[in-house]
Amino acid sequence: MQENVKRKLKGANPVHDALADDIAARGPLTVAEYMARAVSAYYETQEPFGAKGDFTTAPEISQMFGEMIGAWLVDMWMQMGRPENVKLVELGPGRGTLAADVMRTVSSWPDFKNALTLHLVETSPRLRELQAAALKDYPATWHENFSEVPEGVCFVVANEFFDALPIHQLKKTKDGWRERRVDYDAEHDAFFFTTAPLEFTLDGMMPEDFLNAPEGSVFEISPPSLEIVKQVSERIARNDPDAQGAGGGAALFLDYGHAEAGLGDTLQAVSRHEYADVLEEPGLRDITAHVDFGTLKAVAAQHAAVAGPVTQGSFLIGLGIEARAQKLCENATEKQREDIMTALCRLVAPKEMGRLFKVLALTPRKARIHPAGFALAEGDAHEVSDD
Repeated sequence: MQENVKRKLKGANPVHDALADDIAARGPLTVAEYMARAVSAYYETQEPFGAKGDFTTAPEISQMFGEMIGAWLVDMWMQMGRPENVKLVELGPGRGTLAADVMRTVSSWPDFKNALTLHLVETSPRLRELQAAALKDYPATWHENFSEVPEGVCFVVANEFFDALPIHQLKKTKDGWRERRVDYDAEHDAFFFTTAPLEFTLDGMMPEDFLNAPEGSVFEISPPSLEIVKQVSERIARNDPDAQGAGGGAALFLDYGHAEAGLGDTLQAVSRHEYADVLEEPGLRDITAHVDFGTLKAVAAQHAAVAGPVTQGSFLIGLGIEARAQKLCENATEKQREDIMTALCRLVAPKEMGRLFKVLALTPRKARIHPAGFALAEGDAHEVSDD
């Protein structure tokens, strides 16, 4: 069934043509396949990041973000007994800004830096080139997926990584739950949403209290996200600390999304820092969905200890980002001080990134690890105002 009005495309492009041809040959695509192909082409051909791109990530806003992550990793390493031969892994490193800031920060702890080897999980050849340039002073190894990272103790960081992974969307109709798909109208040269019968069972996939949701409800699930979290948490579990307390590993996931599983359509596109239609110009716009931290936590908790999710504002304030901002202001010009405080506000204020963005940490179950930034209960965390 056709779900809503057709959307006229502004212009054809190779991704548009390939998707249209495939739909004509095989029928409507799942939202996951449409999203995967559009996102892959986007990161290979467009400039996503920064003021001249489509969006700005936390590392691009301020060096303070990477410094806080670096300090968090050092603390985890010390709590784990200073293990040797640690793999520092970043999933989806963007332009390499975060990794560069982290490596610069940990250079203040030579023993930790000397224990590290840097591993970047990136599929885009174009982005790998940008990362290599940003990390020219720090040797790195690139991988197509996390499973290629050599075994052993690893610290995994993923900032705005899961939001770009493909999701399946299920929609409650008068005929029950059906899968949302993307179809193509050749006459009007437009993609549109439709629904089709489920090709799988909902057992174990959807919370039971969602099964009787009202008509029109949308449920999202990201199998690739769940698989990566499973792999990371299993890796941490395989490296529990030894008799001297050394070993383990940790993971830190930062992204925008909801703390508990919920219903709702969060699929969105952004172009030039403005929201856009996800069905227009596939491959030329950033397409993302909100991360379901509740489900990620449930998967990870089968193998590792989990802290959070907490808001990014609470996390960064707990790590001391306000004190770091004040320190940077001491020898700064008036304009630099203004920029530093503006960046601080963007990172932690509730109406900026502070509340929408969440943080989840994984550590070994057997270790007595207390991840920094997670000490305050959500209701007790003080937040920088938006003023």
